[in-house]
Amino acid sequence: MNSNIAYLSLREKQYFKPNSEITLGQIAQIIAPKKYEKSLHQLKIYQVLPQEHLVVIDFMKIISMIKNKFPDIEVYTIGNQEIILEIVNSPVPKKPNLLAVVFVWILLFIGSGLAIMNFHYDVSMLDVHQRLYYLVTGQEKAKPLLLQIPYSLGIGLGMILFFNHLFKKKINEEPSPLEVEMFLYQKNLDQYVLANENEDKKNKQNNRNEGQ
Repeated sequence: MNSNIAYLSLREKQYFKPNSEITLGQIAQIIAPKKYEKSLHQLKIYQVLPQEHLVVIDFMKIISMIKNKFPDIEVYTIGNQEIILEIVNSPVPKKPNLLAVVFVWILLFIGSGLAIMNFHYDVSMLDVHQRLYYLVTGQEKAKPLLLQIPYSLGIGLGMILFFNHLFKKKINEEPSPLEVEMFLYQKNLDQYVLANENEDKKNKQNNRNEGQ
């Protein structure tokens, strides 16, 4: 039985500072014989260049580097075949600019308010409330506040429940629709980067073949 077997599983997208020296242990989970485990974790995979922002590393490159240094190891891969490295100046997100937050908040508040008012105007919500008030009480009223106030409060409460957030506090552990959309957006963005990287590799390979 071959005891020189290593199992590798690439992690999800990772963040590094410029000029970082990236080792295998930083981008992959490793199961290997003890005599190789420490060396594999410390194996240098990539040196980040100052001008780089996104780097894609695939398993073929990693396996080639492992084989060059440890010819006796048999490598098996599990999960993702590629990993994206994003180069950032600081892994800790910067605090948002207060003026920008206030500007965006006012813009969204006005925009959402106009959207709600236009919708209510299009469907004649005032007429609907007046009609409902007459059907319930038998009285005609120009401003049926008994219906309008609970309705307005209900819109705000519904938005809180829909987005599952009250300021920074989550109501429950389920992700909000906004968080799901942001996750899907980031996933699609990563897939786009990987697809373009693969296309660039094919073009470079074709150019080398034509040159020969």
